[in-house]
Amino acid sequence: MNNLVWLNEFDPPDVFPDIAQALDDPPGLLAAGGDLRPERLLAAYRRGIFPWYSTGQPILWWSPDPRTVLFPHEMKVSRSLAKTARNRGFEARFDTDFAAVMAGCGDRKLRPEGTWITREMRAAYQQLHTQGWAHSVETWLDGALVGGLYGVQLGGVFFGESMFSRVSNASKFALMSLCKRLINQQVGFIDCQMSTPHLLSLGARDVSRRQFLELLHQHLA
Repeated sequence: MNNLVWLNEFDPPDVFPDIAQALDDPPGLLAAGGDLRPERLLAAYRRGIFPWYSTGQPILWWSPDPRTVLFPHEMKVSRSLAKTARNRGFEARFDTDFAAVMAGCGDRKLRPEGTWITREMRAAYQQLHTQGWAHSVETWLDGALVGGLYGVQLGGVFFGESMFSRVSNASKFALMSLCKRLINQQVGFIDCQMSTPHLLSLGARDVSRRQFLELLHQHLA
């Protein structure tokens, strides 16, 4: 049985245990502690690790098995979404209001079950955005931000973090817009982290941790 590894905030940013040491219960939990400085976050993503924790918890680092990925050309666009994209008046924008997208993803009115997007997480990813690593994909309607998503892009991989909608299909439209952009950029895949029925319905699929690492090494280059 593996033991949880504790990180110190003064440790070098790339000091993470081998992801094969991730726990079975809770599944995929690898380490705790450390900090959210950009160097550590980028080092984590390059190793197939991401932070996910709630207020009152230490920073928790994860690498689940299986891992959920979406290849941009495999996104399933339903008839209703295609019709919405044609007729609803949605406009896709990129990186015009990153802070508002993070705020939307963490809006407790939209997530009554609670949110893991803490004030510290917002500050950390805003810093990544300022440095050019984190990006927002935004759905606008009549001059208002009605949905979107954000994530981190490294090489040929987009690490999706969260999405939100204030009107029907707004987050799906943002994801569709992202997929079109990533296809043009020849980005290999989107890391969706953990499986949900919603993601699977959009064309995402589960791969083993080993397969995920192979994809990651292939496309980070």
